[in-house]
Amino acid sequence: MERLRRLLQRRTSYEPLEGGSEGPDGERIEHLKHEHFSWIDYSVFLLLGVAMLWAWNMFLAAAPYFQRRFESSESLLRNFQSAELSIYTAGNLGSMTLLTKLQARASYPKRIMASLVINIVVFTLLAMSTRIFISVSAGVYFAFLMLVVFSASLATGLCQNGVFAYVSTFGREEYTQGIMAGQGIAGVLPCIAQIVSVLSVPERKTEEGAPQESSTSAFAYFLTATVISTVCLAAFVFLLSRHGSRQRIKQILHADDETDPPADRVSVPMMRLLGKLFWLAGTIFLTFTITMIFPVFTQQIQSVRDPLTSPRLFQPATFIPLAFLLWNIGDLLGRLVPAVPALTLTSKPRLLFVLAVARIVFIPIYLLCNIGGKGAKISSDIFYLLIVQLLFGFTNGYIGSNCMMGFVEYVDAEEREAAGGFMSLCLVAGLTAGSFLSFLAAGAP
Repeated sequence: MERLRRLLQRRTSYEPLEGGSEGPDGERIEHLKHEHFSWIDYSVFLLLGVAMLWAWNMFLAAAPYFQRRFESSESLLRNFQSAELSIYTAGNLGSMTLLTKLQARASYPKRIMASLVINIVVFTLLAMSTRIFISVSAGVYFAFLMLVVFSASLATGLCQNGVFAYVSTFGREEYTQGIMAGQGIAGVLPCIAQIVSVLSVPERKTEEGAPQESSTSAFAYFLTATVISTVCLAAFVFLLSRHGSRQRIKQILHADDETDPPADRVSVPMMRLLGKLFWLAGTIFLTFTITMIFPVFTQQIQSVRDPLTSPRLFQPATFIPLAFLLWNIGDLLGRLVPAVPALTLTSKPRLLFVLAVARIVFIPIYLLCNIGGKGAKISSDIFYLLIVQLLFGFTNGYIGSNCMMGFVEYVDAEEREAAGGFMSLCLVAGLTAGSFLSFLAAGAP
């Protein structure tokens, strides 16, 4: 029991590990002490993590509904997922690059609030589109969808840049882990909402007898996202009421300086950050580049059971969100594990990089599954859902969380905000690279 207690014991953030941590060029890194841990603050950052990736996961889990909207166009039906991913990640990367450069007079709380307001508008428009734009052509709806996807990508960029920079001023890596856990929850809940919304509405079928998702379930699904964003906005306003943003930054970054800090922040060159964070930045980039193969394969892979006679859960309208759900459960578990100090690898960036490279093995494994209903080399839904999806998601969450929790150990105190934005930029760059490579996966047999 004593060994278990030590395993789970929370250590003070940035307290020196035994012997210190090793930086990218071999120097010893001393950890700093800041701030008492607060479960209230942790919970708010967890909610912000949910808001950060809710739009992303919502678009992925809604694939069956979008498939119905594009069923009249073979080209759009085949490529809409890759186009959606590319528009989202490209917009996200562009906004993140710009925001990372605009450090000096950045108001990170304002960026966070702006992102939540944009999401509320976007999700409301999507919900309305399920009732108002029913009869428009596939091409018109595709243009509308790409517009809202791009808007959501800008909101995500604002949220990522703002939240990771803002949380770094608290001096608690547990809060960063809370954000990463929230991102994992943001993957799980939209899938559950999608499955519940489909199963709660009477089944509809096409003329060929195949099951079809209704607009009513899509309306409830998109409207749920509006509610989530509103709740997150209220929670963040509450957090700001607990901690004055400007006073907090002044207190933490200039705790040992009796003079007033300059009005503007010092802009930290990205090349300096890359030098200090080379292995972690490379790991986060590679991890999410490889991860981007899973959305395209997941929306193509069907249950090995006959969709005309199988239970409704194994029909495409629910099986696809179920597969996303299993991947995101694995991702969430991976993000939670680093909360146990003894199970973190933040002091071993090179090992994290090796683990990221090893994940490429999942690409050929996906090809063993029932892509497009053409048959599977391993005819088992258990293999696909639990071995492929769950494990692939776990490795993403575990490696990603370690990278985002550990970067503060390798930079100076005044560089933390900029480093948070830089690591987020590397993450988004990986998503963008992977999304464009996903067009190759979209044409897989």
